[in-house]
Amino acid sequence: MPVFVWEGKLANGTVRKGEIEADSKASAQLLLKRQRLVHTKIKAKPKQINLLPGNKIKTKEIVIFTRQFATMINAGLPLVQCLDILSSQQPNPAFKKVLSQIKGDVESGSTFADALAKHPKVFDSLFVNLVAAGEVGGVLDTVLLRLAVYMEKAESLKAKVKSAMTYPIIVLCVAFGVVAILMLFVIPTFQDMFKQFGAALPGPTQLIVNMSNAFRKFWYLIFGSIFALIFALKWIYKQEKGRYQIDKFVLKLPIFGDLLRKVAVAKFTRTLGTMISSGVPIMDGLDITSKTAGNVIIENAIKAVRSAISEGQSMAEPLAQAGIFPGMVVQMISVGEATGAMDQMLSKIADFYDEEVDAAVDALTSALEPMLMVFLGGIVGFVVIAMYLPIFKMAGAVG
Repeated sequence: MPVFVWEGKLANGTVRKGEIEADSKASAQLLLKRQRLVHTKIKAKPKQINLLPGNKIKTKEIVIFTRQFATMINAGLPLVQCLDILSSQQPNPAFKKVLSQIKGDVESGSTFADALAKHPKVFDSLFVNLVAAGEVGGVLDTVLLRLAVYMEKAESLKAKVKSAMTYPIIVLCVAFGVVAILMLFVIPTFQDMFKQFGAALPGPTQLIVNMSNAFRKFWYLIFGSIFALIFALKWIYKQEKGRYQIDKFVLKLPIFGDLLRKVAVAKFTRTLGTMISSGVPIMDGLDITSKTAGNVIIENAIKAVRSAISEGQSMAEPLAQAGIFPGMVVQMISVGEATGAMDQMLSKIADFYDEEVDAAVDALTSALEPMLMVFLGGIVGFVVIAMYLPIFKMAGAVG
């Protein structure tokens, strides 16, 4: 079914944008009319470039493009000329094609923001809205530099979380691999040797032998269950209720929950602060920020804040009621509202929580490293001792 991009206003003047599936443009207009939208603009959504795995556009490439573009605009070069130069110098074929299409749209009369909006897989709603605000305010170069800084810090934050998660996952995979090799290849060799003794095996040894027999007999069920569990969790997470329960559980985890909460606060304040300082209205900023939260609990909290502000409340009150954001964050935002320096206050909060995330990752890694080493060493040590117990027993009997 065709997809149409639309923009309209509600009776109170609030601007709404989105996409809708319909059989035709007339059908789409009728559906939007039922939603009480007025002055609606609608057009067919252009076909997107199919980015092949080998031609994936990386965030680093977008950051470099953004910085170079800002420098050229600041130097006084025309928009189309900037796009022409950057597209011709772009080594990534997929990104080069995207930039060429954007250049063609701008030459045809589209605004730069509208041309970017046709490529949501490359330029998200945050990027597009900031560029639109920069175009209207005549500060496109400043906004682009802010965007580049924001993207660099967002990537740095993501890398920190990945580093915290990667180490325990690698150790657990190694532990599982070592145990699988022992069960499939090493223990059967000892088992053949133990049969020659003709005596009852010690309890730990018998337990390991039974586990090895079960592992060799039902290995396909064990591996199948692991993959089935992974796919089941992915399917549950795609469901609205399932995602809510999983996100709620993740935030309550003893160590990782606190880390993820700090990451969410840093991301929320950094994103909203960047948008407000670039001239994006706070209502639009909260709407976009909620969509990029990455956790449905935090997303709902931000939506509640947006709803409360639309009813005339301050931003600090609903943030405190949500119970997600720390008291210090709420107080600093309240001060920012009172002094009219909300964007600066949000940036300070984001910088503080970036440092908090650094400290949390270091502490987590320091705590997990010895725990995981003991865990891995304990498993291997138990198996080795269990295998040598019959030999020690036989040696004692001979002695």
